[in-house]
Amino acid sequence: MVNKTDFIASLAKGLGVIEAFRAERPRLSIAEVAEATGLDRATARRCLLTLHELGYADYDGKFFTLTPRILRLGMGALAAMPLAQLVQPWLDQLSEQIGQSTSVSILDGTEIVYLARAAQRRVMSIGLMPGSRLPAHCTSMGRVLLAALPGPEARAIIERSVLTPRTRHSLTSPEEIMARVARARADGHAVIDQEVELGLRSLGVPLYNAHGRVVAALNIGVAAVHSSAEELVALYLPALLKVQEGLRRVLR
Repeated sequence: MVNKTDFIASLAKGLGVIEAFRAERPRLSIAEVAEATGLDRATARRCLLTLHELGYADYDGKFFTLTPRILRLGMGALAAMPLAQLVQPWLDQLSEQIGQSTSVSILDGTEIVYLARAAQRRVMSIGLMPGSRLPAHCTSMGRVLLAALPGPEARAIIERSVLTPRTRHSLTSPEEIMARVARARADGHAVIDQEVELGLRSLGVPLYNAHGRVVAALNIGVAAVHSSAEELVALYLPALLKVQEGLRRVLR
């Protein structure tokens, strides 16, 4: 626990304001930021105007949007992570081989964070890149990462998650989601059929290090018109498992 004298509250508030911006809400007003962060409007306003003054946010008089400069805060750290550096060539090769987009992510609270990606074609309405986040409970990579945790820990994460359905196929019952997590644990992979976005199916597997510990997840995403959920496993699981085994020898 950090001593109160070592904790900079204003920095914490500023970081909270930055985290309020998401792919699904890129333009926010002062009132919306205050609501999302729990800050009062005056504090939210000062944080936003500071970001604007430093070039991290644009302001049109009502709405704020983050600028590309904000990437400086995260891309350097992501690029320096050994895991991201190690997996990118494998993703590039796999994506070229199967003709589909591939990604690697880690679990962060109730979300997955993309570390690396090789995109063949865009199959989601939002662009995914290193640093992008999605809910863990309804993604293939999220479910295999949850499957690697002790059951009570996985359940606690799901119960903290916002289970608002993203599509008509989304599961919203913690019991149903836990059942899918258990199935992913037994199968060694997870299939998502249009739960994140209509028209998108994905297949995910865990990535192990040399000691057998799950350190990340690997997936492919395909347009739902190309393969059924059942065909997805037959078509692509062998290639994913081959990469899984190759990375197991090099991840520490």
